Amino acid sequence: MEVAKLGSFSRAGQKIFRSQSAVSAQIRQLEQEYGDRLLDRAGKDVTLTPAGRVLFAYAERMLQMKDESLLAVADQGSLPRGTITVGANEATCLYVLPDVFAKYCSLYPGVQISIYRNFSYKIVEKLENGSIDVGIVTMPVKSSSLKAHPIFRDQLMLMVSPQHPLARMEVVPISEIAKYPLLLPKTGFSRRVMDKLFRPFAGKLQIRMELPSVGMIKSFVAAGLGVSIISASFARDQVLAGRVKLIPIKGEELWRELGVAYRRDRTLTRATDTFINTVRQLAAASK
Repeated sequence: MEVAKLGSFSRAGQKIFRSQSAVSAQIRQLEQEYGDRLLDRAGKDVTLTPAGRVLFAYAERMLQMKDESLLAVADQGSLPRGTITVGANEATCLYVLPDVFAKYCSLYPGVQISIYRNFSYKIVEKLENGSIDVGIVTMPVKSSSLKAHPIFRDQLMLMVSPQHPLARMEVVPISEIAKYPLLLPKTGFSRRVMDKLFRPFAGKLQIRMELPSVGMIKSFVAAGLGVSIISASFARDQVLAGRVKLIPIKGEELWRELGVAYRRDRTLTRATDTFINTVRQLAAASK
């Protein structure tokens, strides 16, 4: 399979820690066993023959069955084992999930967690096609194949540097915020909220930067480059350190709600089931 994927005996050998001659010998043995040529060799290029493509498809299924059997056997033990893949966006991984992972790993040390980091809509796609086991996504989840439980609710607030003129205010109307240079996230839930809030002031807005990460937005706000709107928990450490200030937005109830989502039509492994239960229990305890 590695020879077919990489198109090279030498590169395949390097990946699986075998010599090129050992890989060639294994291929010859397979071709003798199946009675047909599996690979075409043209100079340095190696491609699958029609017979090779048939065998490759079976090999993929065999490896998938091996992974499934490992999960099935792991599920028979007294404690969950194996690997679960959890999807979440960057900010959620940084500011919401560390406590969840710490608790889960202390309870179930035999489970390995793999992180898929992307936007919520991409995580929903991966959940739908079965590529990941569980996702932490922005609610509501609009997918009939998924089940989601709310776990976390966070208020969106104005973030300014302590020296900013707005920092003296207890609450700030959108009309006042719109007078100052803005730092916007490039995409995501907060960006959609900000686009809607500032639409009436589109002709007057000063968009100083569009930034790809929450960390950059916080650092640039702290440096006085502009103001932004952020989920309160994402800036907790900077507020405690006195680097930024969070202010409620007048006349607006802005909340971001996260949920734990998974396929409703699939039997969950014990590792996945215990992870979902741990997340929900921690969410209930924090209310």
